[in-house]
Amino acid sequence: MAAGASAPQPSRHCQTHVSDNPGGRGDEAPAAGCARRDPTRITIAVVPRGTTPAQLARANGMAIGLLSAGIGRVPPAQTFLDTSQGNRVPPVLYDVDLPPLPIRSAGIPRVAWRQLERRAQGVPADIVPGLFANALRVAGLPVGVLAAAGAGALIGADEAGRIDGSGAARCRRCPGVEVRAAGLAWVRQAARRTRGHDLLIALERPPPPSDRELSLGIAGIGFDGTLTSDSTRMRGYVLSTDLAPTILTRLGLGVPDEMTGQTIRASGETDPAYLSGLEDRLAVIGPRRGPVIATNLLIWVGLAALAGVALGARGLRLSLPLLAVSLAWLPAVLLVTAALEPSELVERLIAGAGAPALAVLTLRLAPAFGALAIAGGASVAGYAVDVIAGSSLTELSLMGPNPAFGVRFYGIGNEIEATVAALVPIATGAAFAAWAPPWIAVRRAALGFALTAIGAVAAFAPGRFGADVGAAIGIPIGAAIAIAACLGGGGRRAALVIAAPLAALAALALADLVLGADAHLTRSVLHAGGLDDLAQVAERRLRLSAHSFGHYAGTAVLWIAVAAILAGIAGRRRVQSWFGPRRIAWAGFAGAAGATAAGTLANDSGALVLMIGTALCAATAGLAWATRPRPAARSRPSGGLLLR
Repeated sequence: MAAGASAPQPSRHCQTHVSDNPGGRGDEAPAAGCARRDPTRITIAVVPRGTTPAQLARANGMAIGLLSAGIGRVPPAQTFLDTSQGNRVPPVLYDVDLPPLPIRSAGIPRVAWRQLERRAQGVPADIVPGLFANALRVAGLPVGVLAAAGAGALIGADEAGRIDGSGAARCRRCPGVEVRAAGLAWVRQAARRTRGHDLLIALERPPPPSDRELSLGIAGIGFDGTLTSDSTRMRGYVLSTDLAPTILTRLGLGVPDEMTGQTIRASGETDPAYLSGLEDRLAVIGPRRGPVIATNLLIWVGLAALAGVALGARGLRLSLPLLAVSLAWLPAVLLVTAALEPSELVERLIAGAGAPALAVLTLRLAPAFGALAIAGGASVAGYAVDVIAGSSLTELSLMGPNPAFGVRFYGIGNEIEATVAALVPIATGAAFAAWAPPWIAVRRAALGFALTAIGAVAAFAPGRFGADVGAAIGIPIGAAIAIAACLGGGGRRAALVIAAPLAALAALALADLVLGADAHLTRSVLHAGGLDDLAQVAERRLRLSAHSFGHYAGTAVLWIAVAAILAGIAGRRRVQSWFGPRRIAWAGFAGAAGATAAGTLANDSGALVLMIGTALCAATAGLAWATRPRPAARSRPSGGLLLR
């Protein structure tokens, strides 16, 4: 079969008869004609911890990939439960920790299973432990769990917590699913014995090492090369929740609505070296964010403050524009380091020195707001082009979605969303302030804000590209506020601010439906089963946002951002005076502030959005102060970097 081709679907599975008895299990016997058919057998082999994709690739015709074991770091039992549920949520949404689940030959003790069910019911999502095995039993297919499977037996537990230790073994010529522990030698032999539409799924025993993924291999017709799924859209990377839909689809069964995973497929070449490199890069995204981004920002701010202490106002007039333009260049620089995948030291040096170097060059070419427009525009355009092309660099950027965490895998994450929502109006206003004639009609400026916002939403919001619903809220609100600041009018301003995100969301819904992106908005809102499902989405986002504020409550950065916001509100007229005649730049600043406020309220990482947006707004205000018209400066050349 050609690489990338869809796995062939088996003919209708060979049904089994299940006898009625009080226990509900029954003895499965082959239906008439079963022996004359080619039944589909699925084997899930839990292989030893430490198994690598390269080792699995040595099995005959086995496609390989990496598997996300959970959202964040979860215990092995949670990985197997997520597999059985076909759905998973961040652990912080559970009211209690995962209870002990002693595994007996007949299943999980009733008391323990009831605790598990109550835990799942407290989550604002459709979490059904045992859903996978129950779907098989309803279809009359046996699911057997062999001894020594350990916590992996949870994959075969049904909605009552029952585990059948012999169901799949009773009829070797009938369809069914088997879960077992196995070594690599057994896997290689089993891969050679795979026939017809059979599948052998080799899953490394969880948990993986910190910031790593599990190894996964699948052998069977249609599985050649490297694994992927629509859950991640990343070559070589799939989710634990993708396994159940893949198996049910292979057996010709429908996938329950409660399952959010997608069918796994294979394409391209089997490339263990690529997977090793991918895993290494994903593993450093989270740990490097602090040393590369936060530390460099602190250094820049410290140097700017030192310039003010040493040289007074003149030092700040030089350092604040440099700081603002460096911040605007940083996202673009991190996109370059994503392509290079350097060591931590090299990445720190590239980011820490590269962005200021670009800022110095840009300020020489286009002083003050012109440099800010170039830097902000380059960063926004760089990510826009990449997400439209498939996110190959964005997903590896330190400002990207951090796929190793297990929540978002393609398009933009909350960090880029907050950055783009602020930079779009800031860069637009800066461009008008730098290059538009003083007499330009404010209506043309308003049109400019509208066009840049439309372009940004088209790139970052649809599921086919940036896949960020929040971008359809924050960016239009920012543009609406900027336009209102240009045009004035209290009533019209309020109507515009309300109508802009609603229109953008409607356009996003239409785009996702037309493009068939099956994005978050489409699955969780447009395809929601009713008001209850919509309420679950809203509750999840509110609880996660509250958790983000709790997470950052102990950091000084959050409180500095809050203090800056309060100071800005109290002294908003003074801040506006810093922009002086550069009214359109002020409109962009106001739009960025509004976009940050909207993103903070609408996002499940509200604290993060608040800090990033506030930093960009504060830097823009600092540039405006440093370059404001000064009567004393008119009689002498300004010199240095700042000419406007």
